[in-house]
Amino acid sequence: MTKVIRRSLSIALFAGFVASSAIAADWKFNNGLPEGRGESKQLESFAADVADLTDGSLTIDVFHGGSLNLKDNDVARWLPRGAVQMGLVWANYLGRDVPALNAVMIQGSVGSPEELITALPEIQEIYAEVLGEMDIVPTGFMALPLLKASIFCREKPVRTLEDLRTRKLRVWSNDQVETFTKLGVSAQIVGQNDLYVALQTGVVDCTVYPALFAHTISLNEVAKYASYLYPVAGVPYVLGASQGAWDGLTDAERDAVSTAAARVWERTNEYSKAEENEQAARAKLTDQGVTFLDAFSDEDRAAFLDAASSTWEEMAEDAGGKAPEYRQRILDVLGR
Repeated sequence: MTKVIRRSLSIALFAGFVASSAIAADWKFNNGLPEGRGESKQLESFAADVADLTDGSLTIDVFHGGSLNLKDNDVARWLPRGAVQMGLVWANYLGRDVPALNAVMIQGSVGSPEELITALPEIQEIYAEVLGEMDIVPTGFMALPLLKASIFCREKPVRTLEDLRTRKLRVWSNDQVETFTKLGVSAQIVGQNDLYVALQTGVVDCTVYPALFAHTISLNEVAKYASYLYPVAGVPYVLGASQGAWDGLTDAERDAVSTAAARVWERTNEYSKAEENEQAARAKLTDQGVTFLDAFSDEDRAAFLDAASSTWEEMAEDAGGKAPEYRQRILDVLGR
């Protein structure tokens, strides 16, 4: 009798274990950014929070640096189809597939950090509206630090638009190509993970890049000079989930993901040390051999912002649909 009872208990325990294993979800999160970036560390904390809040019923494995071979600019294609359950969505990579979203705000469309902070709530609202129609659930947002875009160059110093017109420039979005083209600068898109080699081999001579992140791709090894040009319109990242995967969660698990994502926003939406961090990054790069030149002149920086403003208007018109409306909503918030 005792053996029968023990055997019955073992079967029951095993059945319970199998049932528990069956309902546990293990998600993949595609992060195109390098593992050393601060945003990547935030995503790791997000995943840890989800596991804790769900008591392990939902775990999220974050894959960094494009290791899953899913391209950032294809996110509007692979995420709704459920190639992975979650991915980092950034509007600057969506010019081809979601031009209206890409035109909400572009590089150079704000002239100061204060303007960017003012526009962020409206940007989030628009993103949620657009992505929700694409079977991408915006579970939350991650703010970028307030950034300053500098021109990093491989061999020769550049700190004027006139000099930049004689160089091949790497950028990361279509709007930047258009803006620099208006200024007579030859610009081409090179992916984050290909930038080091592109500079090393001379495919490009210079790149637009924030000093704050330059160390994450060892930019100091392939660029000798840098000069500040403009404040980055750092639109937030979206922590996007496939609608199908999202619908497969329990209410409690969805609440846990939303709570963990809200914590990411709370941690990242803080800018009091932006200038201090910028100067510290430049000092570190200087120690590593990068020479920081004087910034581009006020006239050159104004010319860039004027060209960007024109590009923004054109992109919104070309995108059609609600894109002009989205742009106007941002302008209204900014009081322009």
